[in-house]
Amino acid sequence: MVRLPLTPAEVERGQRLGALLRRARGERSMLDVALDAHVSPETLRKIESGRVATPAFPTIAAIADVLGLSLDAVWAEISRPERGAGPADVGHHTPGQLTA
Repeated sequence: MVRLPLTPAEVERGQRLGALLRRARGERSMLDVALDAHVSPETLRKIESGRVATPAFPTIAAIADVLGLSLDAVWAEISRPERGAGPADVGHHTPGQLTA
């Protein structure tokens, strides 16, 4: 199967997803989160670094569940333009609660 090149918007959304997951993971190790989500640590690393900009839905659903994030909140956070989000944006909220 031939994949079409990603659009700049898809690349940016993938970068926002990776940043969101890193912030939500906080001090938890990448290995622990990956194993709890039943994904490889390499997969999580690639998603968090933005190298996999369009991961499979079940993968994101599993990671979000482990991190206590709702899929609605994840989508809302990654589908809007960057607004100067920093590492503290997610850390000050309870799991599953993201600013709108």
